Amino acid sequence: MNSSATPSTVRIRAYRAADRSAVRAIAFATGFMGDRVDWLWGDPESFADLFTKYYTDHEPESLLIAEHTGTVVGYLSGSVDSTVSGGTAQREITRLLLRGALVRPSVASFFWRSIADLARDRGAPEDVLRDDRWPAHLHINLLPEGRGQGLGRQLMEQWLKRLRQLESSGVHLGTFSENTRALRFFEACGFARHGDPIRAPGFRTRDGQRMHLQWMVLSLR
Repeated sequence: MNSSATPSTVRIRAYRAADRSAVRAIAFATGFMGDRVDWLWGDPESFADLFTKYYTDHEPESLLIAEHTGTVVGYLSGSVDSTVSGGTAQREITRLLLRGALVRPSVASFFWRSIADLARDRGAPEDVLRDDRWPAHLHINLLPEGRGQGLGRQLMEQWLKRLRQLESSGVHLGTFSENTRALRFFEACGFARHGDPIRAPGFRTRDGQRMHLQWMVLSLR
């Protein structure tokens, strides 16, 4: 499982239960195009529930950890079969709404803005791309101190290796079309953009503009 550019300081390894809090913290610290998301979504726990809980609690075998000098600095979370994990985000959002998200100061503005966006857009995009050509999916996040050392590429190589061993036909991911750095990275890893960007409910750039989800795909056969 291990792969490293400098073996004494950098490595990729399998997820362990003890990594759960680090994964959740990294999700919040990198949740806005690699930067902290606290200005847009103020509650770390609910954000981590939305974006990491399925992977840590239900498909941990598809989670890879990036370490630098013994510290967790990033991860790749994924699902081999998106028909199983699909709908997780919507269910978590429903749970948050039932628990009072619309009146919770840390997240209320995001949810009210999302409701207005959904009304204008006449619906929300799926949280996975449902297409048999690319049944697997992934998310990847690295702290600033984990960047520029090849860890992202190593995480991707390990995940694609596992999918090929499982004879998966392909993999997809979603990123913001405004995140040009991520688009360049994924394209360098062989992914291609699939379809036009889709408006993402609730999300805004720092200057208040709508943000857009861009699906990307990679065939493995």
